[in-house]
Amino acid sequence: MGERSPCSLTALGVVNCLGRNPSEIWKRLIEGDQSGFRQRTDFVPDRSLWVGEVRDSLPELPPELSRFACRNNALTLLALEQIRGEFETALSRFGSDRIGVILGTSTSGVGDAESAIAHQIESGALSSRFHYDQLEFGGASSFVAELLGLGGPAYTLSTACSSGARALASARSLIRLGVCDAVIAGATDSLCGLTTSGFSALQALSDEITNPMSGNRKGLTLGEGAALFLVTADPDGIQLLGVGESSEAHHMSAPDPAGTGARSAMEFALTDAGLGASEIDYLNLHGTGTPLNDSMESVAVDTVFDSGVPCSSTKAVVGHTLGAAGAMEAAFCWLLLAARDGDQLTLPPHCWDGVQDETLPVLALAEKGQCVRAAHPARVMSNSFGFGGNNCTLVLGEPS
Repeated sequence: MGERSPCSLTALGVVNCLGRNPSEIWKRLIEGDQSGFRQRTDFVPDRSLWVGEVRDSLPELPPELSRFACRNNALTLLALEQIRGEFETALSRFGSDRIGVILGTSTSGVGDAESAIAHQIESGALSSRFHYDQLEFGGASSFVAELLGLGGPAYTLSTACSSGARALASARSLIRLGVCDAVIAGATDSLCGLTTSGFSALQALSDEITNPMSGNRKGLTLGEGAALFLVTADPDGIQLLGVGESSEAHHMSAPDPAGTGARSAMEFALTDAGLGASEIDYLNLHGTGTPLNDSMESVAVDTVFDSGVPCSSTKAVVGHTLGAAGAMEAAFCWLLLAARDGDQLTLPPHCWDGVQDETLPVLALAEKGQCVRAAHPARVMSNSFGFGGNNCTLVLGEPS
């Protein structure tokens, strides 16, 4: 293998039900703190659901960008402000035309559109606050590009639950192709009636907090949040080492039971990173808590990592943030690497009831307080598997 071009995840901004900045989120993540969940009865008729909701007020968008004003973009702005300093440095270094924006989402401003339509039914007219740019997928990246005055490529990806991971993969491509010198990349999704009702209709939602990999698992728990990175070609900082993408198109909403697409994504990512499976120190599972996903993923992981790998699903702490999940869980891997203490990596615990599903391979699920000794440099992997077989696996690591 030839020498690989560096791809640095230079800075991170993140918000979810655990907190509103990286340090707060990391502290609660490694504690396995599930107190960020709350019950909502207004999403699905006659049903109470646990959701990972971001609490407290969100920032207001500037008046001149009011057509983008929706919860999704407010979450994006909250994460973006956390990397503003690093962005300003990149702006002065590269110029506005050399910085791109690639975001992922599966909801965009659907929640605000639902409110606007409810207002129309009640009053006969759409809310004056509603604008189509809130709802349109491209509005997410257009908002950030206009806010920051950027002239580079700006577009939004929506490949279901792999959207955020693919946004990071696309950012790396733009930098390696020489199209951009820096990219703001990541994803945002917000809670809304469309997704909760849709997953309820698919019988994929649990009435309890999700219980991934358990013999008692009953479905997923939804969440919301944003995770944005400043991606550059700098050789320092946490690196995006490998990307593996596959699309087996087995079914519109169900994964291939044999885990073929998931296995391919992991193997492609390892090859792209120039690593063997034994060199991965930790794996963040897609781990939704649905019967089909956990079954196929455990088979795929057991096949790729035949000697085992410490792993966990973090969705039992923040919920499934859908289009944001790939970026959100890459953020957790980034935080894990950033918090390295000597040769020790503290792992996010796998929160579940401990009841092994006897039909599944036994995985090395991380316990609260567990650390692994990592050879320098450390390497970690994150899985994101979306509807329609849209799969993406990322490998992150310290610079060599």
